[in-house]
Amino acid sequence: MTVFHLVRHAEHDLLGRVLTGRMPDVPLNERGRKQAVRLARHFASRAVAAVVSSPCQRAQETAVPIAAALGLEVATDAGLNEIDFGDWTGMTFEALQGVPGWQAWNQFRGTAPTPGGEMMLEALGRALRCLARWREAVPDGEVVLVGHQDVLKAVLVHSLGAPLDLMQRIELGAGSCSVLRVFGEGGVLVESCNLAH
Repeated sequence: MTVFHLVRHAEHDLLGRVLTGRMPDVPLNERGRKQAVRLARHFASRAVAAVVSSPCQRAQETAVPIAAALGLEVATDAGLNEIDFGDWTGMTFEALQGVPGWQAWNQFRGTAPTPGGEMMLEALGRALRCLARWREAVPDGEVVLVGHQDVLKAVLVHSLGAPLDLMQRIELGAGSCSVLRVFGEGGVLVESCNLAH
């Protein structure tokens, strides 16, 4: 059995105001750095075999203290990357309210497109391939995966057998952790969701 700790990156200054997507130069703020340290303390006593992060700066900065507390290096996996929001990247959520397609994206995640970006199904597919890679690498152990809210929510709703259109019913706070257990023949158990450490 592989235990996946799904960690949403810690807080940054644009959180809740701007759709940062894959924008460069989005570091953690002071509160976020404290969240990352708390996560590192939480995981320091666990037998974690690998710490894997999205390539985005805010995820990497969350993962580094966790890995350091465990004596590990951070592995980067593009499967955990934030959604490519295309033309919406960098827009404020206030401005997005009047943009064609934004409401559809939020109501119909399974089928709604992003302008010049990727669909939620594509993001889910790459995230599941990431989990499969790390399940193979760590078939009997614990792995910390540091990523982004929507990508991690998609993994959780998929694991629950729910459609992507319902993923907005799950909240994952900055610096939160959810636990997913994956068994030998594809069995999966969502053990916890949105825990703050």
